[in-house]
Amino acid sequence: MATRSSSLDGRMEKRIPVAIVVRLMHLQDQPANGAELTYTDNVSAHGARVVSNRPWKTGEVAQVTSLKDEITLSGKVTYCRQFVDGRYYIGLNFQGRQVTWSAYRTYSNT
Repeated sequence: MATRSSSLDGRMEKRIPVAIVVRLMHLQDQPANGAELTYTDNVSAHGARVVSNRPWKTGEVAQVTSLKDEITLSGKVTYCRQFVDGRYYIGLNFQGRQVTWSAYRTYSNT
C-alpha cells in the first residue's frame, strides 16, 4: 500500500481547469436562504477553486453541490481573493474527501 507524502497535499495536487456548475452555500445556511449558483475555476482530487459573488473568511465551511451529479462536498475555505470584476475566488479543501464529480473524473483521466 502506497503512503501519501505530505508534499502531495494541497496545491501540489494536479489541478484541472474545468468549469463545473455548482451550488455554493455556507454549511450553516438553510436551503430557504438560497444557495449561490456558480462554477468552479479548477478542481483537484481534494479541492476546488470556486467563483463567488461575496467574500468568504478563511476557515469557513462551504457546501458545494455539482448540479449534474447532485453530489455534495463540504470544504474548508483556505483563501479568498477578490478580482477586479468584483467576484471572489475561494480555495476549498475537501479535508481528505476525494472529488467524485463526473466532469472532474472525465478530465483527470486524460
